[in-house]
Amino acid sequence: MSNRFISFDTETTGLDYKTGDRVVEIGAVEILGRDKTGKEYQTYLNPDGKEMSEGAAEITNITNEQLKQAPKFKEVADEFIEFVKGAELIIHNAEFDVGFINNELNLIDHEVKDIRDICTVYDTLIHARKTFPGQRNNLNALSMRLGISGYDRTYHGALLDAQILADTYLNLTGGQVTFDLTESQIEESKDEIDNKSEDVNFLKFNAKDEDLSEHRKFLKILGTTTDKEINW
Repeated sequence: MSNRFISFDTETTGLDYKTGDRVVEIGAVEILGRDKTGKEYQTYLNPDGKEMSEGAAEITNITNEQLKQAPKFKEVADEFIEFVKGAELIIHNAEFDVGFINNELNLIDHEVKDIRDICTVYDTLIHARKTFPGQRNNLNALSMRLGISGYDRTYHGALLDAQILADTYLNLTGGQVTFDLTESQIEESKDEIDNKSEDVNFLKFNAKDEDLSEHRKFLKILGTTTDKEINW
């Protein structure tokens, strides 16, 4: 198994390559082992006349005029393939990005027809859904939940999202050992906690009547705002 990973993302004109949508930006960040190397790949792409949908333009701030000056995919395909070849691609919602990049490869009749022929793929969305079931697991929500900060998230961008995804992947997989405890280990941990709790000494103090009165008022406020019975 390769210890070289590429955090990968695309931006597109719309949501469905089957109806003619195209890739307009590729972003990739290299990871070796558990460290980002600083090597990155980014390019905008001319979508051959396909215009940005209103929604895509709004979230990326990429304009049709800007893309007219960008290279076409066939001009950069080989250098892109060279950058990712042999690595494990880290993608959030891999089906989307793999589908789009494969479509670009096939439109130019590239010798690589499926990116999965030269790379393995790891989908962090699948991992996130298993780790945080029932919660929002888009990249923004997931990265915020994991405390990933320091990025300007005003607009989406392929390289920006690949950078955020790299940090998210390292965080998400860094604590994986905590999910692999056996049942016996869990029981041992419970016993250890129970044993330690017997040695805890609690402080006792005598409160003044005025303090108790204020405390009762505070608990009454909590009870009305939380709709739950407060016991004290």
